[in-house]
Amino acid sequence: MIDERALSHGMTVSRATAIWTVLAAAALVVFVASLALGSIALAPSRVIDALLHARASSSDVIDEIVLSLRLPRALAGFASGALLAMAGALLQVLLRNPLAEPYVLGVSGGAATFALAAMLASLPWWSVDVAAFIGAFLSILLVLGLARRELWRGEPQDASPRLLLTGAVIAAGWGALITLMLAVAPENRLRGMVFWLTGDLNGVATPWTALIAMAVALVCVVPVAPQLNVLLRGDATAQALGVPVVRLRLRVYLVASLAAAAAVTTAGTIGFVGLVVPHGLRLAFGNDQRMLLPAAALAGGVAVMGCDLVARTVIAPAQLPVGVMTALIGVPVFLWMLLRRTR
Repeated sequence: MIDERALSHGMTVSRATAIWTVLAAAALVVFVASLALGSIALAPSRVIDALLHARASSSDVIDEIVLSLRLPRALAGFASGALLAMAGALLQVLLRNPLAEPYVLGVSGGAATFALAAMLASLPWWSVDVAAFIGAFLSILLVLGLARRELWRGEPQDASPRLLLTGAVIAAGWGALITLMLAVAPENRLRGMVFWLTGDLNGVATPWTALIAMAVALVCVVPVAPQLNVLLRGDATAQALGVPVVRLRLRVYLVASLAAAAAVTTAGTIGFVGLVVPHGLRLAFGNDQRMLLPAAALAGGVAVMGCDLVARTVIAPAQLPVGVMTALIGVPVFLWMLLRRTR
């Protein structure tokens, strides 16, 4: 007698593996293209040679371009995109809203406010990253404190409206401060501030923080993916089925917020990735979080790497902010998905 349950599970695993394999192959192709293309085009074989024979003291110009400029930028772009897409997928589960995105809880606003303040004060660039993370973390603490009763409530109670409202109000407050700083900023600093606000990977030298944050986020959320599937049915149903709703809700909020904070600290404010990527994957492959979360990490990384590649080659040697490209591509793609869904 055929075990239908085991057969269905095997088909699900096989389908998920196929999706992950395709996305991983796409990530590899875009990664190599990111190292090979730019104001100076390189052959893929030359790129691979530079990677295989990496030397810390190399004086070769091509090695310097690949290892010191393009490699950190590509890795930072992949990690930032993966973090944003995972954060979007998690918040869409937490808020049970398919249109939720990583910046809805004010994380990007806090990061931007503190980063712009550091720029206005003419602090070193490393301190801008530190200030951005402090601002993002402060936003997380504000939302956590103001919505603590809903997040930590023991009875089955939907925390989504309070979280969403709290995040929106905090984001509006940060937005007012950002507008004020842009209004009083001197001309010689305004361009850099605007580039940071629209997302900029230019000059990223240390992608390891974002890569480590990506790995930690995956380790934290993938094991609880089956519980997230149950949480989608509602807090009351999840609690009745034995899911620790309060702990799971708090875990999802913290991981999503810290992932968004790490991405914003690394690359500035990059829009639409956390909204379009998980939403598109859900429409195409379903809402099983066991498949969706790793797929979102891969697809988000591909999206940001690809957009950054276009941003720095379309008008080379000049460069565009990567956030401009994600918005220009993300808006029509998202509208197409909405139209397709309504038919």
